[in-house]
Amino acid sequence: MAELKTTATGVMVADFIAAVPDPVRRGDAETLCAMMARLTGEPPVMWGPSIIGFGRYAYRYDSGHSGEMCRIGFSPRKAELVLYVLVGDAGQEDSLARLGKHRTGKSCLYVKRLADVDQSVLEELVVSSLAWIDQRYPR
Repeated sequence: MAELKTTATGVMVADFIAAVPDPVRRGDAETLCAMMARLTGEPPVMWGPSIIGFGRYAYRYDSGHSGEMCRIGFSPRKAELVLYVLVGDAGQEDSLARLGKHRTGKSCLYVKRLADVDQSVLEELVVSSLAWIDQRYPR
């Protein structure tokens, strides 16, 4: 079986965020880091080279593939913030409709700047994602 590419590392999150070149993206990363730490009660941990994650859960697919990943996380990429908070739960659709300027992928929420979205709605999305993961993958 292939080795997992995205695993927890020993890189210091503060150092990673401090190295984000764009000052707006860096500030948004600091804000997201504090918000996700508060909502999860977990310290931030680097997952792979660019994901800041909170908590962890073990998964196993029907195919037999298994692994471990952060419960929620984000990455301050060059073009936009990528938030790993979408779980395919129908309840998240209402929150997304109220969020503000964004786009979505399968499990990712893409935001150019935190100023473009309603942060209280973003917190709703984070909380609903955590609840869904905790229900599906009990700790």
